Amino acid sequence: MARKKEISKDKILDTAYKMAIKDGIEGLTARSIAKAGHFSTQPLYLEFENMEDLRAQVLERISDDLRTHTLQQKYTGEPLIDLDLSYIDFAQKHVNLFRAMFVDGKVIADTLMDLAIEKFNEQYSDTDYDQDKVRDIVVANWISTTGMAALVVNEIASFNQNQIINVLDAQIHDAMLNDRLSETQENPMFAADDEASLKDNLA
Repeated sequence: MARKKEISKDKILDTAYKMAIKDGIEGLTARSIAKAGHFSTQPLYLEFENMEDLRAQVLERISDDLRTHTLQQKYTGEPLIDLDLSYIDFAQKHVNLFRAMFVDGKVIADTLMDLAIEKFNEQYSDTDYDQDKVRDIVVANWISTTGMAALVVNEIASFNQNQIINVLDAQIHDAMLNDRLSETQENPMFAADDEASLKDNLA
């Protein structure tokens, strides 16, 4: 009769997930997970191909939690703005994970993009932008949101909720009106007469 496994894959993932939420992805090693879960390292190598496989599955779980819970908070009733505010709140509460997400977190980045596009289409359902335009708007929005989150997390600046909303509203509307991320948009400063001076262009 086969011996029943004492340490399940779910238990290992639960332990690693809690560690990642608290301290980020970088600290996930076989020894640190085993120590936190009070088991040996052997079950990790039985349940996962390697540590990269384990980290990838932890990131998948974090991504699912972000999509279904963490980034679904309600603040203003405007889906995209609420997503941004949820993200900044998440960054403040989970600083180490926020910092690590953009090193190993492509699956999370994909989730953020997909979720933001979904929220934009929900908030601006009466627009008829093509997919490229919507993606450019969302990318511009994430530039602002991630920048503000980084400033707050690193204690470079602080913002109240109204200030954040005002900045993000202005940025979203600017991105809707202008194609600043389009490769075809001409910069008026450099489109001016070649003989015009920089001073004249800036005047």
